[in-house]
Amino acid sequence: MRETLQAWTEATETFVLEVIFGQRRGKRAAIVRSILFGMSKMFQVIVKIRRFLYDVRVMRDSTLGIQVIAIGNLTVGGTGKTPVVEKFARELQNQGRTVAILSRGYRSKPPPLTHRIWNKILLREDSTPPRVVSDGKSLLLDSETAGDEPYMLASNLKDVIVLVDKDRVKSGRYAIEKFGCDTLLMDDGFQYWKLAGRRQDVVLIDCQQPFGNEHLLPRGTLREPPSHLARASVIFITKSDGNTGALRQRIARLNPHAGIIECIHHPLYFEDVFTGEQKGLDFMKGKKIATISGIAQPESFEHGLSLLNCELVYSKRFADHHRFTQQEVLNAINRSKKRQANLIVTTQKDAVRFPKLDRRDLPIFFIRVEIKILSGAEGFHDCVRKICLH
Repeated sequence: MRETLQAWTEATETFVLEVIFGQRRGKRAAIVRSILFGMSKMFQVIVKIRRFLYDVRVMRDSTLGIQVIAIGNLTVGGTGKTPVVEKFARELQNQGRTVAILSRGYRSKPPPLTHRIWNKILLREDSTPPRVVSDGKSLLLDSETAGDEPYMLASNLKDVIVLVDKDRVKSGRYAIEKFGCDTLLMDDGFQYWKLAGRRQDVVLIDCQQPFGNEHLLPRGTLREPPSHLARASVIFITKSDGNTGALRQRIARLNPHAGIIECIHHPLYFEDVFTGEQKGLDFMKGKKIATISGIAQPESFEHGLSLLNCELVYSKRFADHHRFTQQEVLNAINRSKKRQANLIVTTQKDAVRFPKLDRRDLPIFFIRVEIKILSGAEGFHDCVRKICLH
C-alpha cells in the first residue's frame, strides 16, 4: 500500500513538473497550466500578506538571544544547499562556535497521526522534543526517521549537533538548553520567519536555473517573488559556469547590499555505498558507468560525471527524495550490466536511501562533493567573522 501511494505521488509530481516546464504538450497540459497559473496568483497574494503581517508585527517572531544563520532558496530544490550548510558549519566550528543545525526534516518520518490530531483538536503546542539526529558525538537516527539532508549532514559533520523539528524555535531553544549552542544554522530557513533576532539570511541561486520559469508555486518553482531577495545578507551563486554577468546585474538590482559569492560543487572522491571503500577521481577514467538518482536536477549530476573522462552508458532517474526498493536497484544493476557498465554511481543524498541488497553484481559508488568558492571568498570569510564577533 505504501509503495503504491509513493508511486502515485511521484508519478503525479513528475507529470506536474513536466507541465510546469513545458515538456508536456496538448490540450490537457494547457488546461493544467491554466489552473496552476491561477493557483500561483493566489499563492503570491498569500505570501505577500504573510510577509506584511510579520513586518507590521501582527504575526510575531521569536528571538533566542544567539546568532542565527538561515540558509535557503527562492526556488524549490536543486540549488545544492546541503554542502553550503556543511561549509558554514565547519567554518563556524573552526572559529570556536558551538553549532547546531536545525532542519524541518523534509519527508522524514512524522510523529504518530493520533498525537498530531489531538494536538490540533486541543489547540495545544507540540511538547515533543525535537529529534536528535546527532548529539555531536554519535549518529542516532536513520535516514528514514531523520530525513535525507539531516542524516547526510550528521554523517559528514560528526561533531555538530543536528536536530529535526518543524518548529525551529522549539528546536533552537532545545539546542541552547541541552547542548549549550551559541550559533544556530537553519537548513532551508529563508522562508521560516518565526525565528528572528540576530539573524543573517544566506540565499542560494542556481546559476543554471536562477528563478525557475519565473512563476510562483505551483505554476513554477518560486517560493517567493524575486523581489524578496532584498532580505538576503549573503547570496551564493551555485553551480557557477563563470558566465554570470547578467545574473549578477539582476541580483544587484534586487539587492544592492548583499555580498555575492560564486561557487561550484567540487568532487572529492568516490565511496562504495555498502563497504565504505574510497577511490580517487581518476578511478573513473576510461570506465563505462551507469547512474541512478532521485534528486531535483539529475542533469547537473550526470554532466559533472561526464567531465571525469568516463562514458555514461545508462541512467535511471526517480523523483526527488525517492526511497529506493531493493527491486528497483536490482533492476538498475541488470540494465547497467546489459549496457556493459563497469559500475554504478549515485549521489550521497541518494545513497542514504539505498536498501540492503541480497546480491550486487556491480559495485555502487556515491560521489562525495564539497563547495569550492570561485569568487567572493573574502566575502564568505568576512561573513563568518561578523557572525563570530556577535
